[in-house]
Amino acid sequence: MHTQYRIRPMQPADLPAAAAVHRLAFVRQNHSHEWLGATLNAYPRFLCYLAEDQGAVVGYILWAQKSGFRDQAVLELDQIAVLPARHGQGIGRALIDQSLPLVKSELAQQGSTLKHIIVNTRADNHAQQLYRAVLGAEVVATITDLYSADEVFVVARNLAL
Repeated sequence: MHTQYRIRPMQPADLPAAAAVHRLAFVRQNHSHEWLGATLNAYPRFLCYLAEDQGAVVGYILWAQKSGFRDQAVLELDQIAVLPARHGQGIGRALIDQSLPLVKSELAQQGSTLKHIIVNTRADNHAQQLYRAVLGAEVVATITDLYSADEVFVVARNLAL
């Protein structure tokens, strides 16, 4: 398993490669380039990072500041994607572990600290285990038939402490 991934801020020039990851990771979604471009353009509300392995984009993570710019920020792990052929290689963990300090630095520059992280995902998504292991997130609610199936909302609380 290769564990040395380069995590860096996503730039407009990265959109084609990131969109290719999105298309493969989220086959029910459309307009990958437009979706990621709109998210990237929403900086600093959205903070976008890539994972590279030997110069190739293998995943990305999108963080969203929720409910305004606050002294104690509530972030949403809005989306995380890894090339399906690269699942199980620690890329998702690296994206969270290595982008979170960068996010906290961005928050500090705006005079904010991180309070909580929320995530929603399909109830059958194995990534819940990652969110629990890396963030300490716990399921707080399930909404039936929200997108393509039941969705769970998980929260990692009091991260500023």
